[in-house]
Amino acid sequence: MKLDRGRTAVQEMGRGALAHEETGEFETKLMRINVGPQHPSTHGVLRLVVDLDGERIVRLTPQIGYLHTGFEKTMENRTYQQVVTYSNRMDYAHSFGHDLAYVLSAEQLVGAKVPERAQRVRVLLTELNRMASHLLFLGTGILDMGALTLFFYTMRERERILQLFEMVTGVRMNYGYFRVGGLSYDLPEGFEEKARAFLDDFPKMLEQYADMFAKNDIFVNRTKGIGVIEPEVAIANGLTGPSLRASGIALDQRKAAPYSGYEDYDFDVPTSTAGDGNARIMVRFAEFEQSAKICRQALDRLEPGPIKDPDRRISLPPRSELETSMEAVIFHFKLVTEGFHPPRAESYVATESARGELGYHLVSDGGSMPYRGKIRGPRLDNLQSLEAACVGGLFADMVVNIASIDPVMGDVDK
Repeated sequence: MKLDRGRTAVQEMGRGALAHEETGEFETKLMRINVGPQHPSTHGVLRLVVDLDGERIVRLTPQIGYLHTGFEKTMENRTYQQVVTYSNRMDYAHSFGHDLAYVLSAEQLVGAKVPERAQRVRVLLTELNRMASHLLFLGTGILDMGALTLFFYTMRERERILQLFEMVTGVRMNYGYFRVGGLSYDLPEGFEEKARAFLDDFPKMLEQYADMFAKNDIFVNRTKGIGVIEPEVAIANGLTGPSLRASGIALDQRKAAPYSGYEDYDFDVPTSTAGDGNARIMVRFAEFEQSAKICRQALDRLEPGPIKDPDRRISLPPRSELETSMEAVIFHFKLVTEGFHPPRAESYVATESARGELGYHLVSDGGSMPYRGKIRGPRLDNLQSLEAACVGGLFADMVVNIASIDPVMGDVDK
């Protein structure tokens, strides 16, 4: 039974019952079910209202807001440096990506000059975090389809990345390591060697992954031709990131509008024209190699040097100066208690997070806190493409489509 989009599901059900009474012919009725908001396949507190004609989806409506935290409004009541505490909590799988997008926008407001070493470290950690995010995506996505083994392998490599982050920041998520003007502090001794050791081992792990799932007939048959999103539909719905590139649109902000020195790095942008669940997964799989390539280049170019803008109006003075300089004590006190005061202006910097275009629009009224903060996150735009991917397909394939779009609800509900 084809559903006229002008009719409601309830009208259609009633119409079916009437046809059965008049003609005696068998007529199916639509069934409406709820998936979530507490359901493993939704990758967070996402609720889906699904109308089914048998096993086939005729309408799907995401219901969001279960994880609303009011981050944007909170930003307006914190100094510019304090906002770093909140930005990384919106995408807990790619925290460094949010931190980088925020500090770049704030630095544009205040005119900060970030030292080259800080730029290299930012790129290195952000790309390692992209790899960790894709590992989580790959392990849990295949797990949703019923394959358990790969999850343990991807968590093995992700654990090594998290240990690197813990070595730098002291924590395993919500890092808060970047600062407006540079970094909180420099990399610890031994980090570069451990990072290189991981990057040297990682290609062998990718070969294991490919043998386990990419070349597996069951996986291919489960994802090929499932949840196709045509290029024009992807653009109309605002799809972004790897999911957009899987539909044939080679848009990557690292190439289109380079930031943080990405124009100095040699890497490719993986794409596909299939637009299905398999393409969305395999594009992310191909990005592993490119992120590792960027990380190696960042390590090779990581020269000793300052890690903060020396401007005392932005950066805290070195702790050693507090013992001998009253001026340093005053600058420290003013920055900690009041923060810095950008001029009246607006800023926006688009970055490429693990899930697509991410940017912070900041409005300054000359005070020490943003007058307005608006976050352009990729997950909400990606989520609204879920209906296009699912309608007309089987209910069982909905799990593949959710996994392949890779939503993180902390960003969706911000």
